[in-house]
Amino acid sequence: MNVKLKMNPISKAKRIVIKIGSSLIIDQNNGRINNEWLSILSSEINNLIRGGKEIIIVSSGAIGLGKEYLNIKTKTLKLEESQAAAAAGQSMLIHAYNQKLEKYNIKIAQILLTLDDTEERRKYLNAKNTFDMLLKLNVIPIVNENDTIATSEIRFGDNDTLSARVAIMMSADCLILLSNVDGLYSDGPNFSKTPNLLKRVDEINPEIEKMAGDSSGYGKGGMVTKINAAKLATSSGCATIIAKGSLNKPIENIINNGKHTFFKPIGTPQSARKKWIASSLNPLGRLFIDNGAKNALNQNKSLLPAGVVRVSGKFSRGDLVLILDEKDNILARGLVAYSYEDAQLIIGHKSSEIEKVLGYRGRDELVHRDDLVTEIN
Repeated sequence: MNVKLKMNPISKAKRIVIKIGSSLIIDQNNGRINNEWLSILSSEINNLIRGGKEIIIVSSGAIGLGKEYLNIKTKTLKLEESQAAAAAGQSMLIHAYNQKLEKYNIKIAQILLTLDDTEERRKYLNAKNTFDMLLKLNVIPIVNENDTIATSEIRFGDNDTLSARVAIMMSADCLILLSNVDGLYSDGPNFSKTPNLLKRVDEINPEIEKMAGDSSGYGKGGMVTKINAAKLATSSGCATIIAKGSLNKPIENIINNGKHTFFKPIGTPQSARKKWIASSLNPLGRLFIDNGAKNALNQNKSLLPAGVVRVSGKFSRGDLVLILDEKDNILARGLVAYSYEDAQLIIGHKSSEIEKVLGYRGRDELVHRDDLVTEIN
């Protein structure tokens, strides 16, 4: 594949989440890593990175690998058997990715998540900051559900949903769900007539959802979970693609306009995030800023501690706050990077002084521009 990508949804994307199912990563004949397939995919990932893309991989397979390794023969696993298999198989999964990608001098890191990590504000921020730093260091995060500790109450239930949540968290431009089918067929999974592959879906409505059929046939959740994942991702501005992963070169197949289904996003990840900040949260505090900081906001810059004259309210890191001028006019709202107690200590200080004041090095910004929405009167 030429490093210069052809014009398609992948070429337009800067940040891509790729979800890989168990049936792709595991050789169905022996229950071990499908080395030939993973070698090909690793080459394609290298091409994407050389083309300027940031890649996040959400990979299933730990339980299947662990089950084979631990010689667990039962078809339906008890919770503790699944957790033991995940614990054994996850290290094998990560080792396989590392072995294939290090050939291209690509570093990887393991991130295990539970539903709480994308729901609870503090955990969400911690996870996002870890992702951000890894991508900044040119490291590919390899993500899986933390099956070792997850119970039914805190499970995503399937990695399609997990991949959509990760895509939303990281403001990804494109989510690729590699499946064992070419995409979404209008006749559903059980074809009663000539199958009709939908190349493009502009809106996921009840008619489209009906085409997914029952929750069976593909992986744990089937096409139903893939459509639900696409609905989550596209509503947050992330284009979604369902394509057959077992092809010789699945990514190149998409780039060359081979069989797949493309789901059109609603807006962009940035606009979706800004909309969420503007309308979905109740402010828990206020930051009052000077004219210099006000001018910076008008130039779409971040809010630094030096420009804040006082704070009020009771907020924690990641909470929504209002930003006002010294005449109490609301200028903007955003997600604050420090708690009320820490914000009180660092306001008026330069960013370079934060570590000295707090005893730890936090973010340079009190509110980053990506987490800030200017009020429209």
